[in-house]
Amino acid sequence: MRAFLNKRKKLAALLLLLLTTAGIFAFNESDRYFQIAKNLDIFAAFYRELNTYYVDDLPPEKVMKKGIEAMLEETDPFTDFIAEENLDDLKFMATGKYGGVGASINTNGEWTSITDVYEGSPMDKAGVKPGDIIVNMGGKSAKNLPQEEISKQLKGAPGTTLDMIFRHPLTGVETARKITREEINVRAVNYTGVVKNDIGYIRMTQFTENSGAMVRQAFEQLKKDNPGLKGVMLDLRGNPGGLLDEAVVVANIFVDKNKLIVSTKGKVKNWDRNYETTEQPADMHLPLVVLTNHSSASAAEIVAGSMQDLDRGLVIGQRSYGKGLVQTTRQLPYNTKLKVTTAKYYTPSGRCIQAIDYSHRNDDGSVELVPDSLRKSFTTANGRTVKDGGGIEPDVKSDPTFISQVAITLIRKQFIFDYATRYYYSHPKIAPATAFTLTDAEFTDFEHYLDSKDYSYKTRSEDALETFKNTAKREKYYDAVAQELETLEQKMKHDKKQDLLKNKTEIKRLLEEEIVNRYYSQPGRIARSLAWDNDVNAAAAILHDQAKYKQLLTVRRQ
Repeated sequence: MRAFLNKRKKLAALLLLLLTTAGIFAFNESDRYFQIAKNLDIFAAFYRELNTYYVDDLPPEKVMKKGIEAMLEETDPFTDFIAEENLDDLKFMATGKYGGVGASINTNGEWTSITDVYEGSPMDKAGVKPGDIIVNMGGKSAKNLPQEEISKQLKGAPGTTLDMIFRHPLTGVETARKITREEINVRAVNYTGVVKNDIGYIRMTQFTENSGAMVRQAFEQLKKDNPGLKGVMLDLRGNPGGLLDEAVVVANIFVDKNKLIVSTKGKVKNWDRNYETTEQPADMHLPLVVLTNHSSASAAEIVAGSMQDLDRGLVIGQRSYGKGLVQTTRQLPYNTKLKVTTAKYYTPSGRCIQAIDYSHRNDDGSVELVPDSLRKSFTTANGRTVKDGGGIEPDVKSDPTFISQVAITLIRKQFIFDYATRYYYSHPKIAPATAFTLTDAEFTDFEHYLDSKDYSYKTRSEDALETFKNTAKREKYYDAVAQELETLEQKMKHDKKQDLLKNKTEIKRLLEEEIVNRYYSQPGRIARSLAWDNDVNAAAAILHDQAKYKQLLTVRRQ
């Protein structure tokens, strides 16, 4: 790191000397380049003196890391320094690939359990099942080992092995297994199917290398297997984005060749670029819906925004995240990298959907959303009004689905997961994923299972009341309203059994999804969940109503 700083210092000094000698610039205190060179010189001198004379030793890497982090606080959260040991994470973001065992884990108390096993993965080949408890790794006990440490040990170069001991979740029998790590490729398209008999459905989780080709292949296979399709949904909910080029490839599936999908503009004008489709589309006419929510970001928003701007399809769901920034990776010394925001991207109508203004900070360093008064209006191909500065606003909005507090507690404490494990080992097989239902008798069995479990929790209303009581005490109003607050508190006290019954439908669905996952893996879980997915049902209704679909694509929104 010190060698790196010395190089920077010499480079800055040389640049200053050359420019001064050539007379190109007349440096003064306001000159940006002079300020950069000056402050690099001060920084290097400051660190040299501090390191030489400070009473205690200062670890260079730790001190410099803090300096880098302080600089990054002035930028957006997507600009970051990538240390050498974190390069695998950067690779995974771009490729969706990593070296590991192909399983998800969760730590609950002293032990860590396997929660998901990817089909065909090293864990799957070794016979490991969801619910199995990790007892030993590489000859060392896994008891009380942090989840992050276990996850780190499970990853590694393909071909390397890891000796592990697992405990059966019900019998307690321990089994030794040798796991050979492989290259794990997380699927960008994790489910393709048909809903409501004749509506195609594709769920895309990320925009990594070749993900666009995967979506095209999934779509073409859907059409081949189901020639009577009335429409198709592309589900980008929860998709954080990824590679911009892949977003263009996905858009190209549904729009003609040589169509502008996105453009980028930044400080370095030579890097500004228009991205157009380059291939023949797979289908330009089948009605299309793109599903979004607040976690749909970046490349996902490029696809949704371009389909909306070109009036190729409808966007249904909730407003997207609003990340209209493009990052470029720059090589740094000692195998480190800088991931830096270099441009903003613009959809075909010319709008930038970036929702947070990182360039203008409040006095306390905080940033805010772009105010409505500064958002500009643009028009789609059909003349519909769309706005910039706030993510992608759906053509048809739906309310997000919230999970009850009792359900959150049951998930967090792994009671739904553990009951599914018990169910799996007592039922050799179940109905197909889309047909499986938990009977009332089985739900009653789940209630009995919870009798000895502690799933106490506070409702949001109780939390709000507690906050109000504390505020009243601080402001000396409590004594005057104490009796009324106590009466209200008694009325609000919840009965856990009643909460279970009141939220039976929701909890039953969560149980069904978890149980189905044991028999049919993640595709089965997704297939089961689509039956009660509000966004999917709303989209299917519109795709079945062609008059409504066409009206929404032509009506002028204000």
